[in-house]
Amino acid sequence: MNNDWKDRLGVVYSTNPDFNYQNRDLQEPESTPEPSSQRLTVRIDRKGRAGKQVTLVEGFKGSEDDLKALGRSLKTKLGVGGSISEGDILIQGDFRDRVTTLLQDMGYKARRGN
Repeated sequence: MNNDWKDRLGVVYSTNPDFNYQNRDLQEPESTPEPSSQRLTVRIDRKGRAGKQVTLVEGFKGSEDDLKALGRSLKTKLGVGGSISEGDILIQGDFRDRVTTLLQDMGYKARRGN
């Protein structure tokens, strides 16, 4: 058993000599749901970006790798930059209409937000 102290940061001291700390592994979903069962919202955001506009795709459910792959394909099809953060896809610029049509062509239930 790996008894690394770094895994137990934040654990309160126990006086029980038989105490066994068990790690709670956060697991990602095993598989990503089908695109037709996912409901994505495409909206524009300016908060915290010094007035710059970004297109924000929210509502993706699935693994982090699939999210990165979807973001990469959107960025290459649009020819712009962007990033993945906190389960959302950020695309530089105002591309709400184009992103919505691209996602619908891929089979996602995408709708345009604000």
